[in-house]
Amino acid sequence: MTLEYNQILVAIDGSKEAELAFKKSVAIASRNNAALHLVSIIDISFGSLEAYAREYAKETQKSTEELLQRYKQEATDAGITFVNVIIELGSPKTKITEEVAPRVNADLIICGATGQNAAERIFLGSVSERIVRAAACDVLVVRNQDTISQ
Repeated sequence: MTLEYNQILVAIDGSKEAELAFKKSVAIASRNNAALHLVSIIDISFGSLEAYAREYAKETQKSTEELLQRYKQEATDAGITFVNVIIELGSPKTKITEEVAPRVNADLIICGATGQNAAERIFLGSVSERIVRAAACDVLVVRNQDTISQ
């Protein structure tokens, strides 16, 4: 049993918790000399009209690419030698654990406790909850200390 991580996947959705997860992932990747995979799944599964969801996804993709490139630069500046950016369309609940994590051989997934989509969380459960239940590797759920008592 190894006590180090080699392939760290961090889920990014633009939320404050995802930013905290990113910061923690950089520290962990640095300590472990690990590769860091910055993953953002643009969720088109919650819209009622697929055409509307796809148009939303196109508009969102540019801002997501800018955010992940900024994070990639921060990670590189912190000394992480391999930083991979992955942006895909779909449901983050299934894509992260069923497709992306196996593809990059993730041995740790880091995500925020809550994300941007509060409505989906209320009706369907959170992405982080699904990741914890479905992941084949370790999962670190990062909490925003300001929201713990709420």
